[in-house]
Amino acid sequence: MRQTIAPVVAIDGPSGTGKGTLSQRLASLLGWHFLDSGVLYRLVGYLALKRGIAWTETDALGALAAALPVEFRTGVEEAEILLEGECVTGRVRDEIIGAAASQVAAVPAVRAALLARQHELRQPPGLIADGRDMGTVVFPDAGLKIFLTASPEIRAQRRYNQLKGKGIDVNLAPLLEDIRARDERDAQRAVAPLKPADDAIILDTTRLGIVEVEDLVMRLMHARGLA
Repeated sequence: MRQTIAPVVAIDGPSGTGKGTLSQRLASLLGWHFLDSGVLYRLVGYLALKRGIAWTETDALGALAAALPVEFRTGVEEAEILLEGECVTGRVRDEIIGAAASQVAAVPAVRAALLARQHELRQPPGLIADGRDMGTVVFPDAGLKIFLTASPEIRAQRRYNQLKGKGIDVNLAPLLEDIRARDERDAQRAVAPLKPADDAIILDTTRLGIVEVEDLVMRLMHARGLA
């Protein structure tokens, strides 16, 4: 009996566009599996910093990714991330770790090691995949590919509000500078640069709320028989 491949909705784009919130909402609404590929790269970056592995040590970074001791616990508002048995959910969301994730994501050995793990999450009834190369590299056959964009200014403001809401003292200007630097780095990297797939639908969320974006994507899914 031929096995049916589970459908995938790929949601790509830079940070601050709302793709993480959108992806989790869609997965919850549909009862589908959820992949936050960025967390995997953040974890590799976090461990590299913790163990003193330089970004130029590509073999060591690849080995780190291949043996990544991670566990996800769901059932709460935000999935709990365990690394080597230790909860690191809050720490891997730090801006420093985000920059580290961007560095390791440019290493071919790291991307190759994490690719198989991401494919394993493609299980029925379906998968909502949140990342930066879900539609171009990881799931090029995804039934629907969405690429979210927003102005750097509004993305920095959203991040600022998010951190302030958590009681973290932060300044807006450095956040904006970091976002612009990361955008340039991600777009120019030789391996899987951040860009929409040729058949992706581009949605600018600068002036859209999460409910509006969710409604648009659900309509697209219905139109393609995915929901």
